[in-house]
Amino acid sequence: MRIATTIFLTDETITPVRLARELEQRGYAGLYLPEHTHIPAERTSPYPGGGELPREYGRTLDPFIALGQAAAVTERLGLGTGITLVAQHDPIDLAKQIATLDHVSGGRFTFGVGYGWNKEEAADHGVEWATRRARTHDRLALMRALWAGEPTAYDGETASVRASFAHPKPHGGAPRTLFGGAAGPRLFDRIAEHADGWIPVGGGGLAESVPALRRVWEKAGRDPEALHIVPYGVHPSPGKLAHFADLGITEAVLQLPPADEARVLRVLDDYAQYL
Repeated sequence: MRIATTIFLTDETITPVRLARELEQRGYAGLYLPEHTHIPAERTSPYPGGGELPREYGRTLDPFIALGQAAAVTERLGLGTGITLVAQHDPIDLAKQIATLDHVSGGRFTFGVGYGWNKEEAADHGVEWATRRARTHDRLALMRALWAGEPTAYDGETASVRASFAHPKPHGGAPRTLFGGAAGPRLFDRIAEHADGWIPVGGGGLAESVPALRRVWEKAGRDPEALHIVPYGVHPSPGKLAHFADLGITEAVLQLPPADEARVLRVLDDYAQYL
């Protein structure tokens, strides 16, 4: 099983360069980074994990800049977002950022896509909460038009672009794209139609949800071998990873603490048993 990692990199943690170098030297498969542009101080949206919102949420580094640093000092390490809040971005700018990162890294980028949980953050970006899913898919379609081999126009409900010259192109025409979100028919239909797989947080309940997603995937005519299911933010144990393997999962993303270099390296030493 490919063992990747994720971490809330902040202005108080290990740096992207030091972490990326250590991950590649130790044989880890990848580094995925989350995204929050800001956390409004006056917030009514509850933290999905329960309790107080951890400090690191309001201090995260921009994932694309941090992953660009990681790309510059590694050769094999996979690079990904877990996840990008697509509805909060200008899609023309985002398409360029992703294509550039994938190009300079030699095709190592995985595009984790999410819908978000923080209504106040989204509102500051002009996102009407009830439309964020439709807005996300509209922007993804526009981005794929810019990534097409020939100038391609896109005219959607919330975003449009005229046929344009837009380079570089991601390797393979588009990066591997994984949707985040809670298991359910609506998400699974979207994955089968628009994505390469699912990036479920934590990995709980997969014994039921993985077969359900596979059925939807195959009903849509997708290649069963092409589905990527990548549990994310996992606190590992030998039994948990063995369970993932039994379900046919070939990659897991382990959670690192948002901590200084010494502590993060100690956790990497501990996680080495899973490599």
